[in-house]
Amino acid sequence: MERGGWVYIMANRYRGGMYVGVTSDLIRRVWQHREGKGSIHVADFNKKLLVYAERHEEIEQAIAREKLVKKWRREWKFALVEADNPDWLDLWDQWYPSEQALHPDQD
Repeated sequence: MERGGWVYIMANRYRGGMYVGVTSDLIRRVWQHREGKGSIHVADFNKKLLVYAERHEEIEQAIAREKLVKKWRREWKFALVEADNPDWLDLWDQWYPSEQALHPDQD
């Protein structure tokens, strides 16, 4: 049985630069981005805010969706984010406020 996946968007500010990614482990991947250990592009442009996340039951569905969203115009991506997160709040801080979540590599 395949694991599910996530399509997510990292940003550097409200309606700023965005990075669309896909992962099977959202907590670990966002933590990597926030620590500068994820994508070089995310680190170089300080895209550390998790502004959008979309869960899929199958990783293949998530990969297909990521490829589609990456092709979208900026305004369409803005609309996607703002449908659920109009203020571009950092979802990481809302969803994972505990110290344990901030350091997923530590057990």
